[in-house]
Amino acid sequence: MKHPKTYNAKEIKTPNESILIEGPIPQDKLASYNFHDGLVAFRQPKQQHKALVEIAGLPEGRIIIARVHDMIVGYVTYLYPDPLERWSEGNMKELIELGAIEVAPEFRGYSVGKNLLRVSMMDDAMEDYIIITTEYYWHWDLKGSGLNVWEYRKVMEKMMNAGGLEWYATDEPEISSHPANCLMARIGKRIEPESIQQFDRLRFQNRFMY
Repeated sequence: MKHPKTYNAKEIKTPNESILIEGPIPQDKLASYNFHDGLVAFRQPKQQHKALVEIAGLPEGRIIIARVHDMIVGYVTYLYPDPLERWSEGNMKELIELGAIEVAPEFRGYSVGKNLLRVSMMDDAMEDYIIITTEYYWHWDLKGSGLNVWEYRKVMEKMMNAGGLEWYATDEPEISSHPANCLMARIGKRIEPESIQQFDRLRFQNRFMY
């Protein structure tokens, strides 16, 4: 299942400059931009920039960025789940994962994360997908934000809600390993009931938890 990636954009005004939220960004364009040094949540900036360029080249891969001039200061990624994860077991072509979302520290506080998600969902093709995200507290910037686990979880949930993602129960072991971890999902308007049932079977593999 291949969908056209329809470009959308939105501008955020800040006291110092404008931040352009745009995407999905093509691979070559993404490679031509600079990548902010503060984007270190998942890998070193150079490696993460390279990873984003690779994702943008995948048929289902989508990268939405926040940009100031030619500098990427935030991003969100969408791609099929890792083959080693439970979510890939059903080989569902209509299930994609919001794999990472990050905003450089100095650009936080301007609703960049929420707007990355809003711009993502402006694309009608997203109605053909179940979009999931798995939130693990060990990826969260607790030190930099000064928030505790539960405060950060609330911030993450509110941000995901801006893109229409909601909390879903699951018995997946890694998510179940800490009460702050969670699965969130958005089920597109054109998703068939059979696909929702298949998603439910992925969420619960221990039959006693139904």
